[in-house]
Amino acid sequence: MPRQEAGRAADSTADVVSSAYRDGGAVGALNVITLEHAEAVVTGAEAAGRPVICQISENAVRFHGSRLAPIARATAALAETAAVPVALHLDHVTDEALLHRAADCGFGSVMFDASALPHAQNVAATRAAAQWAHAQGLWLEAELGEIGGKDGVHAPSARTDPDQTRDFVSATGVDALAVAVGSSHAMTTRTARLDHDLIARLAKAVPVPLVLHGSTGVPDAELRQAVAAGMVKINIGTALNAAFTGAVRGTRDGRPPAALTVARLAMADTVTSALRTLSGGGYGTG
Repeated sequence: MPRQEAGRAADSTADVVSSAYRDGGAVGALNVITLEHAEAVVTGAEAAGRPVICQISENAVRFHGSRLAPIARATAALAETAAVPVALHLDHVTDEALLHRAADCGFGSVMFDASALPHAQNVAATRAAAQWAHAQGLWLEAELGEIGGKDGVHAPSARTDPDQTRDFVSATGVDALAVAVGSSHAMTTRTARLDHDLIARLAKAVPVPLVLHGSTGVPDAELRQAVAAGMVKINIGTALNAAFTGAVRGTRDGRPPAALTVARLAMADTVTSALRTLSGGGYGTG
């Protein structure tokens, strides 16, 4: 049965993340590209009995012809009838115009990504984004440290400096911060090794939740250790796409209903396993 009657608003990212932050735990944030992704994330979270964040990236919006509202409102409608808390997050936004569309499309939060800019420009742009977001009642995440694998710009060897992190959070007023600690976007093998000592120092340096991007490439044991050290929001995207394509290739019936059904089920299973990992279970081969 739904947790509340249909028609309630999607849960607030601030509430979902703050609850995990207070409890010393973590919440999974799963990338949504299609309606099947969104259905899989909600179904997988319900099976795990865990809250979840559905996040739609700027790249996903481009995939939909730069139309944000259809996929956002469809995902929000799923969140409204879910049996667990489901929040809606707009991820890796570099376009200010897209940022300003978030408030009208059901999002509770935005990750504004100015990390490719020189540091002073990142600070100025992120401060302005945070001020706008807060005026709209939105929670804002930012990035510092150029997390590896992003469009060939960010080096996997980059690491975030705790002192710079403290100054950045103070100067910008952000609500959460993605930091570079050894993970990399778009990894297809689970071989990343994180700097857990750095995570602990970063967690002590700032009064906001830390976010781990590129979590698909991080083994289970590393993820659990990262959460114990202070990571709170754990972003997972590539794992869902790998499950989707693997399931479609493995089905004997390539017609859309059958292929999409098995793909959605495979993604839901991946979500359930990932969320159980973050709560102490297991998800892959780590």
